[in-house]
Amino acid sequence: MNYPLVAIVLPIRNEARYIARCLEAVTAQDYPADKINVLAVDGLSSDETRSMLSDFASRDARIRLLDNPKQITSTALNLGVSLSQSEVVIIVGGHTKITPNYVRLCIEAFGQSNADCVGGVIETVGETDMARAIALAQSSPFGVGGARFRYSTRAEYVDTVAFGAYRREVFERIGLFDEELVRNQDDEFNFRLTRAGGKIWLDPQIKSIYYSRGTLRRLWKQYYEYGFWKVRVIQKHGRPAALRHLVPVLFVGALGATLLLSLVTQNPLWFLLIFIPYALAALGASVWSGLRSDWRIVPFLPIVFFVLHVSYGAGFLVGLIHWNLRVRTRAAMIKPS
Repeated sequence: MNYPLVAIVLPIRNEARYIARCLEAVTAQDYPADKINVLAVDGLSSDETRSMLSDFASRDARIRLLDNPKQITSTALNLGVSLSQSEVVIIVGGHTKITPNYVRLCIEAFGQSNADCVGGVIETVGETDMARAIALAQSSPFGVGGARFRYSTRAEYVDTVAFGAYRREVFERIGLFDEELVRNQDDEFNFRLTRAGGKIWLDPQIKSIYYSRGTLRRLWKQYYEYGFWKVRVIQKHGRPAALRHLVPVLFVGALGATLLLSLVTQNPLWFLLIFIPYALAALGASVWSGLRSDWRIVPFLPIVFFVLHVSYGAGFLVGLIHWNLRVRTRAAMIKPS
């Protein structure tokens, strides 16, 4: 087997709770140690992350610690990619623990698929009952639609993966990550790659563990931002990468419209026409997901599904207003007098 040089780029900020597990996994791969470099790009963490990174770097010369003054993921990724000198770049999140064979399986998948990017399946886990419910919702087709990297059991070409491995020439061909994007920078990059004719391969043998948000408030913030920034990605490309990205905003729009209609007509049936089928679907998905994992968290799941879908849809609606106003304002400013 040929062992190309691999750079693992870690965009990190305030990950003291998880960074030790992340780095231990990254540095314990069953791949030649002299063929792996780690670029830990820290966004000026205000917790113990920085000291923990420094401690790891002092014990493992393969780890290089870099500063990310702009504190957003896309700038961290670009800094790491630009300073790496490897044939392959793998993106790993600070909230993530990869399996010991992750790097090797990624390299093998390149040979088997001839893809430009390869990745695997995320196992989302939680450390409390609520976090476990959130993790189950994020691993459910009802929760995340067609995001195959969340639950696929077969190797296939897909439109995106999380924590992907990229051939060096991909960045030379389509550029780096879009630094305007605070969220969705990996989805946008993969969308750009596939539009340029690139291929993304998902192999379910490639596995990682992702630690979910622990509260509904944090889940709301996460998915609200996903929805908000997804509008900007669509605006840049003129169309969504997949129709599934539009489902939450259509649901929230329908829910809001029927609620308003019910209030105006004083007839709750309009709202119930949308809400009851959704509630039944959420309940069914909750029972199905819970019984396959832990029935004790079934009572949490319907509200988790609702928060996940509504937060994304609400963020998308706000994004529609914000980004369209911004574009019109810019156009008015440059309009010749």
